[in-house]
Amino acid sequence: MSSSQKAAVSTQNPENWLIDVIKHLNHSVLEQNQVVTRANSSLCVLCKGSRFLCGKTRCPIMVKVNTFLKSVPLMDSQDIAGSSPPSVFIGRIGYPQVYIGPLVPPIQEDTGIYDLPEQWFGKSIDEIVGFRSMLIRGKHMVNVNKLHQAGKILDKTRELALVDNSVDTELNLTKKPQGSITLSDDVQPFGPSAPIRDLRVGNARYNDKIEKAYYDTDLGSINAVVDLYNKGVMVSKIQKAFSVGAFGVEKRRRLVPTRWSITAVDDIISKSLVAKVKTFPEINEYQVYESIYLDNIFEILLIPAQWSYESIEAWYPGTAWNPNGTSTAIYSDWEDNNGRTTYAAIGGCYYSARLAVCERLQKERRQATAIVLREARPGYIMPIGVWQVRENVRNAMHQQPYKFKTLAQSLQFIATRFEIPLQRWILQSELLKRTLFQRRISDFFTPKQDT
Repeated sequence: MSSSQKAAVSTQNPENWLIDVIKHLNHSVLEQNQVVTRANSSLCVLCKGSRFLCGKTRCPIMVKVNTFLKSVPLMDSQDIAGSSPPSVFIGRIGYPQVYIGPLVPPIQEDTGIYDLPEQWFGKSIDEIVGFRSMLIRGKHMVNVNKLHQAGKILDKTRELALVDNSVDTELNLTKKPQGSITLSDDVQPFGPSAPIRDLRVGNARYNDKIEKAYYDTDLGSINAVVDLYNKGVMVSKIQKAFSVGAFGVEKRRRLVPTRWSITAVDDIISKSLVAKVKTFPEINEYQVYESIYLDNIFEILLIPAQWSYESIEAWYPGTAWNPNGTSTAIYSDWEDNNGRTTYAAIGGCYYSARLAVCERLQKERRQATAIVLREARPGYIMPIGVWQVRENVRNAMHQQPYKFKTLAQSLQFIATRFEIPLQRWILQSELLKRTLFQRRISDFFTPKQDT
């Protein structure tokens, strides 16, 4: 939408404007604005390099991106001595036989920031990729169902996952680290890798709250996650401990691949928040929260109604998951007041955004129907992890909202923020269609006062 078009939108009467938008809601909008939902090129938006929906064994987008990353350090030694943030990684390829191990940079200083995504908001992609690319991954294969056979490497890796601050670590590898930086829409980037010959961890101070949950072998994993979150432990630290099987009834503890643990913890925490939010009274006005970071534009619309939730993503051509497309790819997932029983097709960002929205609603002790709208524009050139969505939406929800009396006013405001026409968002959105068309249009307009 051009600046002149946005100006025109903002000056129109909201009620008349919305009626005009609805009149033009038809599938020609898709053709006129070249927005697609099922073209082959948009498979990447659903896959995001993790499901191999294209049939290839390696993500061609990530292979291409890696050729441009020249900042990955070339390690000329098999022995790495440095301060782990602390950080660990549990792989998923070959599950239940997976590679586990620490992430260690060849740096002797406080590296805590290297694995604290809660403190990354505002940093550039270059900064994040820069310090994450220094993390060398040690690999040791284990069976997630046979932890008692995993030996010292697992013990030391788990120890790192429970530590609160960066710790001196010696990582001895069987060969020089190889490979380029690993990028994913789910996990934070990290550098080259090699099999582990030996691993030594210096004196470490455990996070006392996580340590207590670790030694409570009768406490279920879900209860442990929720309890730690309620006690103020950072989500990223809970996810790390969850991945090394630190929680749950002793006989049921398992390693969880890092990708899965990130989404699982976001899901567990946000479900617990949703249960609380649904007991609160509804908000009494339309609210829009906004955040712009790394060329991602987030508009979060809260509607005065009982809890339901939807997340919609639009990826422009030239973005991380639509690099060669000629049209914008858009996908969404939603849940009503009863929640959902299947995994969201758009991936982990669905759950991380839900968590961030519910944090604000719990703080305000209110419930609402929440719709998260995201435009990923060409400046978002590479994926750096689902944390970006969580922290972007958190940033939005920390701001004072724009408040409106009617749905028409709130949608008119959102239309001025996006390049994609509002008709396209409405056509994609299950909850907006329900809100608009299951009641009369007049229900959304402020009644005129008698004079």
